[in-house]
Amino acid sequence: MEAVVSTPIELLDESEELSKMILSSQIYQSFVEARQTMLEDEEAQRLIEDFNHHKIKFEEVQRFGKYHPDYSEVTKALRLAKRNMDVCESVSAYKLAERSLEKLLTEISELLASSISQNIKVPSSNPYFDETSCSGGCGSGGSCNC
Repeated sequence: MEAVVSTPIELLDESEELSKMILSSQIYQSFVEARQTMLEDEEAQRLIEDFNHHKIKFEEVQRFGKYHPDYSEVTKALRLAKRNMDVCESVSAYKLAERSLEKLLTEISELLASSISQNIKVPSSNPYFDETSCSGGCGSGGSCNC
């Protein structure tokens, strides 16, 4: 996208073209397929439901922290439910595809931002590997000072 866009209509046309390119990419198609596979996997859905159940219990107990009598039992059950969910093949494939799509979108955002100004920071979910992002979102008080 080397062309200089001079009108809002041209900008909308270019953004629509970029959107179509993303939607037709192999990364996006892999994400859609992995999501559909996970949604159709009964075991995955059971594990996700179990994790969400334990997560709700944890949120109730967390209000009192380690002083709640069931804190360590509920925390352990939540970690076990998360591990069981994460090792499920369709869930892990979905998460991998999701991270690939997120990486693509972050790279595109960084390219767009840097084409305007090197001072524009792009929020990212990975504070350890993304040097050009502010990694915490604006207002986080991070190293980008946004």
